[in-house]
Amino acid sequence: MTRTRLTLSLSVLIALSSPLAFADEGISKVNGSINVEASQRQGDLDTVNGSIKIGDSARVGKAETVNGSINVGNSSQTGGLETVNGSIRAGTNLTANGGIETVNGSIFVDRGGTVRGDLETVNGAIGLVDTDVTGGIETVNGDLTVGVDSHVSGGIRYTKPNGIRLLKQRDPRVIIGPNARVDGALVFEREVKLYVHSTAKTGPIRGATAIAFNTATPPAE
Repeated sequence: MTRTRLTLSLSVLIALSSPLAFADEGISKVNGSINVEASQRQGDLDTVNGSIKIGDSARVGKAETVNGSINVGNSSQTGGLETVNGSIRAGTNLTANGGIETVNGSIFVDRGGTVRGDLETVNGAIGLVDTDVTGGIETVNGDLTVGVDSHVSGGIRYTKPNGIRLLKQRDPRVIIGPNARVDGALVFEREVKLYVHSTAKTGPIRGATAIAFNTATPPAE
């Protein structure tokens, strides 16, 4: 074997032995739930009819389902998280390298979370505690809490509901909590009840009048 071929062969062996040589294998189903155990690594997770559970300290790619919830344990790293009919709930110290999106379901991210993307839902509440969102938040119906010490870089938008409201429904309750910060504009194309803590900072507010509060929680309705 010539020196050139030997050098090339060694280079190939080193590359193949590298942990980055192959992407982590994903899991794809049509019917059935997906469960990733604590500290495991997986690629993309995809199911149609089933929930997705990601254990503590796991590392996965994006996780998507249609009919099912997504639950992420503490200190896990994921790609984007998306479901149509189901909730998305993340424990402490989440790192999501993508947005979080539902249609009919709530979103909750606990303390120490980082979401590198947008949060979007149509019919569901959104709750953040000490969480950084590099994108914005967009929703139609449902309450929103940008909780204590949270930071939303891209603003908040409530879009106007489609169709005719036959019955009077409660207006969404929007809370910007203690020491929270929303850098972009807060735009409301529908009626909401907006509460902003005295220690919070926001961009310009359009379409709603802020009600100030200085207690741990806003006034009860």
